[in-house]
Amino acid sequence: MSEFIDLSPEVAEAFASGAPVVALESTIISHGMPYPQNLETAQAVEQDIRDNGAVPATIAVIGGRCKVGLAPAELEYFAKGSGILKLSRRDIPYAIAKKCDGATTVSATMILAEKAGISIFATGGIGGVHRDLAANYDVSADLTELGQTSVAVVCAGAKAILDIPMTLEHLETLGVPVIAYNTDDFPAFYTVKSGQKAPLRLDSPEQIADFLTAKWDFGLEGGVVIGNPPPAETALPREAIEHFIDSALIEAKEQNIQGREVTPFLLKRVTELTEGKSLEANIALVRNNARLAAKIAVARAK
Repeated sequence: MSEFIDLSPEVAEAFASGAPVVALESTIISHGMPYPQNLETAQAVEQDIRDNGAVPATIAVIGGRCKVGLAPAELEYFAKGSGILKLSRRDIPYAIAKKCDGATTVSATMILAEKAGISIFATGGIGGVHRDLAANYDVSADLTELGQTSVAVVCAGAKAILDIPMTLEHLETLGVPVIAYNTDDFPAFYTVKSGQKAPLRLDSPEQIADFLTAKWDFGLEGGVVIGNPPPAETALPREAIEHFIDSALIEAKEQNIQGREVTPFLLKRVTELTEGKSLEANIALVRNNARLAAKIAVARAK
């Protein structure tokens, strides 16, 4: 355990008793959703994990300390707070040294989860290769982290605003296994199908747990992407969401929005264009991923 990491009492007790733990990111709270939906979702996701037999560990940096497991007041702070940094791998040392408050992205959450001894992580969607790569060469640090950090990420695929075929190609280059849960088609965040065949398919939490054990016990380091389709009742039609994404991308380019600001802008704009339906889908898929992650963690613990 790193000297920079503090465990919440609930997580510390889980480690002491051998109970399964599921990591959660905090950027989705501070930068991914508006208040109060962000706080309500964070609370619901943690409860979903408890209801399925595991212990939630929402991860963030507060005052330069890496927190694995947040108290209710800390969740509320990240939901309401302003000026909270968005932390990727490169930003963690800065936040520690400057004693800042920071919300962890997928890559930063993976790092802190692994250092704390957590191997299962639930999120909404991973980052990846952005569209129009030739013009901006915008590739998420999530992909590099998946290539080197041994944490399984349960997600609804890659965010729909990305170039999903290129993202899958990049993951293949990095040697990252991509599993689709109970489907042959890789999910695309808001939509059940991306139109891209998933490299691997497994149909139960127990099968996924066995796969993870085989990979890591064999000595193959690095992460795993577990694509869990969003609930059909809240998923959006692919053609409709593509239209809204294209409109949001044009606006981002016109407003010269770049780098780490692109994804929050696009998600916010798509929420506006879909009149809140994409936010509803986002909340449902995050909770769905948390439930599956808890079941995998329980199967791993057995």
